[in-house]
Amino acid sequence: MVTTGPLKCRPIGIGSASPKTVITNVDLESVVETSDEWIRTRTGISERRVLLHPKGDYDAEKDGPFESIKTLASDAAGKALKMSGLSPDDIDLVLVATSSPDDMFGDATSVAASLGCQNAVAFDLTAACSGFLFGAVTAGQFLTNDGNSYKNAIVVGADALSRWIDWDDRNSCILFGDGAGAIVLSATEDDSNAGILGSSAHSNGLGYKELNCGYAGVARHVATPGEGTTLSSGSYNRLAMNGKEVYKFATREVPKVITEALEAANMPVEQVDWLLLHQANIRIMETVASRLGIPMEKVITNLSSYGNTSAGSIPLALDEAVRSGQVKEGDVIACAGFGAGLSWGAAIMRWGGKSSSI
Repeated sequence: MVTTGPLKCRPIGIGSASPKTVITNVDLESVVETSDEWIRTRTGISERRVLLHPKGDYDAEKDGPFESIKTLASDAAGKALKMSGLSPDDIDLVLVATSSPDDMFGDATSVAASLGCQNAVAFDLTAACSGFLFGAVTAGQFLTNDGNSYKNAIVVGADALSRWIDWDDRNSCILFGDGAGAIVLSATEDDSNAGILGSSAHSNGLGYKELNCGYAGVARHVATPGEGTTLSSGSYNRLAMNGKEVYKFATREVPKVITEALEAANMPVEQVDWLLLHQANIRIMETVASRLGIPMEKVITNLSSYGNTSAGSIPLALDEAVRSGQVKEGDVIACAGFGAGLSWGAAIMRWGGKSSSI
């Protein structure tokens, strides 16, 4: 366990983006043996949004510019930047949390360039469904560290796991969608205006087998002198998940890590205004909320409309909650992410930006 106390930064902007293409549960009845009722009652998901293949059903004239992880991440970050009131030149750090980048070497530099953030350093972070939360705390550390020049950061969570699931497996293809969300964090003078009040993080590689997307590779013979050399041409397997074990892991560890983050923030659970969990399964949310003593009325969720968007899920849900006026300035939000690795973590945030439509 690793914890942090208050970090001298506050969230002042939020944004999100999702693909135009929607696949409903009813649509999936034509793909695998399932039903809308079966999916909704077991997961809480009604539909999901997915990126298309550029040589597939995409019609540029009808659908506009081609959508990708880079475009979704840039769109979400641009909306967050606009809400913050900052200019691109004010941004010192752009961090993109993703496990499914368009470029294997990372998308953060492209996202920063698309925004015009000429003064920013940019890099990617990979921690699957915990990625956005880990990224926000990482950025908070940059902003808190005295003596450096980091003042403002954009943290993006973006994933397209529709690219990596097995669409013939009814247990996994029903769960995932694509999307992106972003937050702007701004440094504060002291802890009194802190927006990240406390955090806790864990990982356990012994649980890797329960949720992974491992390297596959295709044999590629290279005619070097003698018998030649057989190398590996890059590719990955389909996403593999043991749903029962992931459910048990999440419902066991997430209440604990949120409690640890609350202790790091020196805050009782009664002071939490909202609970925002990684949007994986409604049953997980219900169980975690119950174990923390938080009513479902205080749980932020948009799972029904998006499915599990991995690193995109927390900021995407927070964006909708802020822009609808549900989350208001000064509200305390207990956030938790969990997923492949296995990795899991929590952060207690105080919303520092404005609410309502911007």
